Amino acid sequence: MSAPTFTVESVALFERDVRLRMPFRFGVVTLTAAPQAFARATVRLADGRTATGAAAELLAPKWFDKDPALSNEDNFEQLRRAVHLARTAYLDGGARTAVGHFAAHHAAHRAACAAQRLNGLVAGFGPALLDRAVLDALCRALGVAFAEAVRTDRIGFAAHAAALAPELDGFDVGGWLASLRPAASIEARHTVGLVDRIVASDPGEPVGDGLPETLEEVCARYGHRWFKLKVGGDVAADVARLASIASVLDRLPHRYRVSLDGNEQYDDVDGVVTLWRAMCDDARLCRLVDAVAFVEQPIRRAAALSRDMGALARERPVIVDESDDSLDAFPRARALGYAGVSSKTCKGLYKSMLNAARCARWNRDAGTDRFFMSAEDLTIQAGLALQQDLALVSLLGIGHVERNGHHYVDGMAALPAAEQQAFLDAHPDLYERSHGAVRVRLRDGRLGVGSLDVPGYASGAMPDWSAMRAMSDGWAA
Repeated sequence: MSAPTFTVESVALFERDVRLRMPFRFGVVTLTAAPQAFARATVRLADGRTATGAAAELLAPKWFDKDPALSNEDNFEQLRRAVHLARTAYLDGGARTAVGHFAAHHAAHRAACAAQRLNGLVAGFGPALLDRAVLDALCRALGVAFAEAVRTDRIGFAAHAAALAPELDGFDVGGWLASLRPAASIEARHTVGLVDRIVASDPGEPVGDGLPETLEEVCARYGHRWFKLKVGGDVAADVARLASIASVLDRLPHRYRVSLDGNEQYDDVDGVVTLWRAMCDDARLCRLVDAVAFVEQPIRRAAALSRDMGALARERPVIVDESDDSLDAFPRARALGYAGVSSKTCKGLYKSMLNAARCARWNRDAGTDRFFMSAEDLTIQAGLALQQDLALVSLLGIGHVERNGHHYVDGMAALPAAEQQAFLDAHPDLYERSHGAVRVRLRDGRLGVGSLDVPGYASGAMPDWSAMRAMSDGWAA
């Protein structure tokens, strides 16, 4: 089935504020609030059909660019600028397939961002947001769901895959796409931030809103079996905190698994290996060590793709995350011993698809299952952002996904009542109404995603555009 070409007729950009119900510390920042960006795109097919689609993503500070000299507002402006530059590129009037629009502008957009001192991760944020809005519009125009559009390659992925990722030359990309099958539910991997309270007696000011606050309460309420544990770069402090976490997880009636997130807090591999050995030597961590499935980028991005990871990789698989700032980052990381890479819609859905196809080819060629993708997020919010990310993760066959937005934010409580109800009505397996608002529904640690298989990109509802402000762009073009 051929992929239709279309022009991008218009792109409108909006945002609204998100306030966390409790602070979340990752790396060098403790997040309490951030804007969420929205894009609304209208496309026109060659036969004259038009449709409008949308996407959303949090403007998260101190992840895309961790320069301590930049304020959170500086980080927000960087991301806004990347979105505006992508908008200008995509409105060039050219008729292309969905992936064709991304491929046509990729190099020039990165160059334009570099000229304004925006790094690769920041640059990628602009197309990552617009590609989803454009794809949503295409799916609506065709009357097909996201999974069907990808599996039948109505997006034009196979035509561009080898040019974007030379490792896929000669690989049956179309056959791989056709083999993908979305799941009806997916495991949620709960993140334990660096300032999160583990038990009620831990220091900290309780929120007192009736929702889970401590790790102990989260386990009791949601039934998680997967967890993501942050470490901070101080071996003694990290071991002590992990022991506190293990004291809760070891009481679970079922087997649990964890990922260990270094968040770039270590200068070199030796420091992480020292942490790992300290963990192995601590009797309190025996079960937790056995539960570690992989380690997420522990080395600072400036050195992560120049240091051999063999010493750590021999203990547990290591994935690259923050250093995944270009389309060729994963192959370069693979050469250093990394076995995996994160999927994040804020880095681009087509990048995730390219990396998933790489894993499929490398594993097939080697007769192994060594190479893999993990699914991560940045406090992703209920609504479009959450749903589009989950639909991608599900289709790529990733069995568990880091989800923490439902824990750190009071669901959809800040949104208009009609918008909340619309998302609940459209996706009753993913949302529920409790504690005065619509929020993510978790049962036995799983998220229901079957309802995301609707015409468009994973959403049967739209946000209330009148409840947003236009996205500013204060930088000179």
